[in-house]
This record gives sequence, C-alpha cells and structure tokens, in this order.
Amino acid sequence: MSDHKKKYFVHPERPPKMRYCSRCVSPMSSAAPITFDDNGVCSTCKVANQRDSVDWDARMKKFERLCDRYRSKDGMHYDCIIPVSGGKDSYFQVHIMKNVLGMNPLLVTYHGNNYLPTGMENLRNMREVFGCDHIFFTPSIRVLKAMNRLCMHIMGDMNWHAHCGINTYPIRVAVETNTPLMIWGEHGFMDIGGMHSYNDFVEFTYRNRHEHDLRGYEWYDILAEAEKYGEELETKDMIPFMHPSDEDMERVGVRGIHLNNYVRWDANTHGPLMEKLYGFKESPEEFERTYRRMSNLDDMHENGIHDYLKYIKFGYGRATDHACKDIRAGLMTREQAVEEVRKRDHIKSKDIWRWLDYVGWTEQYFDEVCDRFRDPRVWWKGPDGEWMKDNLWDED
Repeated sequence: MSDHKKKYFVHPERPPKMRYCSRCVSPMSSAAPITFDDNGVCSTCKVANQRDSVDWDARMKKFERLCDRYRSKDGMHYDCIIPVSGGKDSYFQVHIMKNVLGMNPLLVTYHGNNYLPTGMENLRNMREVFGCDHIFFTPSIRVLKAMNRLCMHIMGDMNWHAHCGINTYPIRVAVETNTPLMIWGEHGFMDIGGMHSYNDFVEFTYRNRHEHDLRGYEWYDILAEAEKYGEELETKDMIPFMHPSDEDMERVGVRGIHLNNYVRWDANTHGPLMEKLYGFKESPEEFERTYRRMSNLDDMHENGIHDYLKYIKFGYGRATDHACKDIRAGLMTREQAVEEVRKRDHIKSKDIWRWLDYVGWTEQYFDEVCDRFRDPRVWWKGPDGEWMKDNLWDED
C-alpha cells in the first residue's frame, strides 16, 4: 500500500468511520479543514459563536475610521473597489459602502458565462438602484470552455476559472485605477472552516487566494497542461487570470478588507433586507441540491453539477453547508438538517446536460473523470464495485 493510502485507510477495504460535528452536520472531510473539540463540536461552530460577543457598533466605528483614510480627497479617484456578482452579499456590500458609509465605490464583475436568468436580472438591477460605476468583464467564451474542460481534468473543478477570475480581475482593476481599498464579503475559510477568530481581523492575501481559493494552482499551471489535453490556449488567453506583480501591488498599496470583521454577517438577514430595500430576487424555482433559493444565482452550476463534484470528492454538498449555517443561526435543528442532507446531497442535478453540451463531453466520460477525485478518507468500493461511504444518518 502507498504512503498516501496508509495515511487514510485502517485496512485496504475501507477508510475509518466518518466523523460529523455533534452540533452541526459538518464532516471531518470538509473541503475547508476543520477540527473538533473534546465534545465533538467543530471549529466553525465555535468561531460562529463569537459573533454574539462582538461589539458590532464599535466595529463599525473602527471601520468608518479605516474608510476615512481611503476617501478620495480631490474626487478624481474611486474610494474603493467592490468585486460583485449581483448576489445578495454583493448587494449588502454595496449597501454598506455606498448608502451607509457614503463611499464612492467602483463595482467590478467577473462574468463566467453561466448566469441564471434571475442572477442576471439582479446584476442589471444593481446598476439601477445603487448608481455606481460598474465594470462588467467576460473572458473569451472559447477560453472559458477550454478552462472548464482543463480544470476538470487537472483538479476536478470546472469552475476554477470563476474562483480565479473573481479573485484576480478586480485586483487588476484596483492596480490599473490606483484604487487601494478593496471590499470583500466574508472570509470563506473563516465562515465555513473556522480558520480565523473574529479577533484576528484577517485581510485578503495572495497566499490565501493561491492556496485556498485557487487550490494551489495559477494560470501558468493550467496553461502548462493545455497541450496534454488537446486544448489550444496561449499566454495571451490567460491575461484576466494573471495576478498583478508585488511591485504594482505595493506601488498602489492594494489592501483587501473582509466586511464580516466589521459588520455582523448573516446571509439569512441580508437576503430579505436586500429584497425589501433594492428589489433583489431569489430564484423562483427550487434547486435540486440545496433548499436555499437566494445563493449562487450568478452561476447555474455552483448549486448544481459543480456542487455535485464536491459530493463526489468529499462526500457532502451545499445542502450540508447551508444547513450548518442555519443551525448556527438558530433557524434549523440538527434533525431537520440531517433530513435535508439525506434528501439532497447525492443528487446529480439536471444542469449537467447544459454543461456537457457546453463543453462537448458525454456523461460517461464526466463520471470517469469525477471518480479520479474521490477522497479516500470518504469513499470505498463495495462488494459489487459500487462506491460507498458513511452517511450522516447512520451515526451510532
């Protein structure tokens, strides 16, 4: 047995029994690494508990002082840049910066060519209701299709281009417009992994972008694999995904702030508030893989086949993520969460047919590629060759 397998397997037939948080429904195989305390409570739940002890009024005053340092003195520069998708969180970020703090932001959107109709309607509505300047960028569709295929082969993630795009193109705009302050939403690995405390005031870094958001890959890694998989890509095709140099970042003084360190972050509050104030719309149709209708409307595959890949890799999906957040917010019991996960996490959603047609793959080939990325901590082959795992509802 290889060293890699020895790390995860007790014996050659199956891995150790999967462990789940005793408060929420997070598995130990979480894509954002988590830890458990002696009572079986995960690090994300423990960090989420800190929100109730934070003095958010004091945090807002601290944030106001920070913003004041970046306001344009002559009105000839933007006060900040906000990367936006047109989702509820984007609305909330612009609401705070423009209408609460009176900043003059430049909005920047990376369009990955997968918007749902409601998501596109929300994005267009942003331009009307906030009155901000807005850059709307779409890479070449040929390049996007090639990157969908390539990144599926390389890391089992057809949406890597979107993770890279939203975490790179707005930074390029910050450098080009000499706008140092960037406003991001919540820190992802803090929100879903408990990586940092609310007392850390963690900011956006190249390292976090590279190691976590981009899975440890950069544009040149993707380009290096293109010929191997028959994709015609050149260096010039990768410009939107090239992070600015350290020299340019330092010259402008680019600084990325996560708003959840200064404003209490709660998607279940943001969504209804943005509907009431600005006409944000949730999906009129229910998703197959999650019960929430207000998330990820900018990409039809995020709640669908892209999330199915998360299930294939780590044994859980977006229904688990959303249920965990709702348990921590006091909106759902663990028993209710288990039922949502049982009902949804395994579904291969119907948007797969759009994606297969988009990139020219068959379902059989898609499944073959997916199986290469199954986490050996989670999956093993049953007696009939079927994939098996420990389920949340089978807990002792």
